[in-house]
Amino acid sequence: MSDELDAETLEFAHRMFDLARDGATTELVGYVDAGLPVNLTNQKGDSLLILAAYHARPETVRALLDRGADHSRANDRGQTALAAAVFRSNAEAVRALLDAGADPDGGNPSAVATAEFFDLPEMLAMLRSG
Repeated sequence: MSDELDAETLEFAHRMFDLARDGATTELVGYVDAGLPVNLTNQKGDSLLILAAYHARPETVRALLDRGADHSRANDRGQTALAAAVFRSNAEAVRALLDAGADPDGGNPSAVATAEFFDLPEMLAMLRSG
């Protein structure tokens, strides 16, 4: 039995990742509510949540978290959704992730390390205040 996905399945998966990047929240969560794994990851280990956070889509971040997305999951480079949201200086997404219990010190580099490295004092203050 092959572990390879057929072209149609791969195309569908790529479309789901694009929905997360684009902030197409209603459409994406419709698929999640219908059975799409909320923690679906791409070939780089980026989850739907990480992609939504990186592309500054706080509504999508909240909707995925509400459906059980794993905020502690890191991609293949050790980055979490929280670090991605901090990198993008997206306070709404950072707040949603912190409220869901995301660890500011999780991942490598962590959200705290990201804020320090890129000199993002507002993000660092959010992370430290919880």
